[in-house]
Amino acid sequence: MADPALFKKLYRVLSWSSLAGLLLTLGLVLRKPPAPHIPYDPSAAARVEQKFVAADQARAAGQPSQVQLDRTELNSYLTQNLVLPEQAQTGSTGTVQAAGAPTRGAAPGSGAADSANPASALGTNEQPTLEQVQSAVKDVKVDMDGDVVKAYVIFDFHGKDMSLELDGRLRAENGYLRFVPISGKLGSLPLPQSTLDSAVEKMMSSPENREKLRLPADVNDIQIVDGHAVISYK
Repeated sequence: MADPALFKKLYRVLSWSSLAGLLLTLGLVLRKPPAPHIPYDPSAAARVEQKFVAADQARAAGQPSQVQLDRTELNSYLTQNLVLPEQAQTGSTGTVQAAGAPTRGAAPGSGAADSANPASALGTNEQPTLEQVQSAVKDVKVDMDGDVVKAYVIFDFHGKDMSLELDGRLRAENGYLRFVPISGKLGSLPLPQSTLDSAVEKMMSSPENREKLRLPADVNDIQIVDGHAVISYK
């Protein structure tokens, strides 16, 4: 007959082990790794505009054109064109709050608050829109290494700043921009590949999101090549 004292001891060991594992997981999720260091260049935004103007002129002349952006130029362009909640609330010049974006500060546990954060698609069947994700994002930095794009996102989750890192590859597919994840972390907790694939597929399969990922008619492809974002025009 099994010793009851042994079962009691095993139960205590398993209980403490489970608690320790839960605390470790929580600590990893809440621990934000350092953001990538992106060199600052005040003239980067102007250079990006000049590159697009030159590409327009080349296309008008019937010549093939291409725009290459390094990481400083890309982050400058994103900062200038991506409307984050703080920008929308303060009415920053040249920014307009995305129509239909849910209000930040919705009651904890509400559908709007839960579907707004970028991590919501990782464990649910919901398909948050890009506006909902954008409404919770507080900062975005993008790095590029070889043919891999690395996104570092700080987002609000019920008043707590959390980080999400995604590495992947970009490609054009039937006129739409596609992102293929290869790794990711929530805080410092690595995410399973199956979870990443499912979350990205849910985001991109939504009809509303899919239309927002349609490439302009004159854009042939967008790729990451040798640490640069390369936009090829038809």
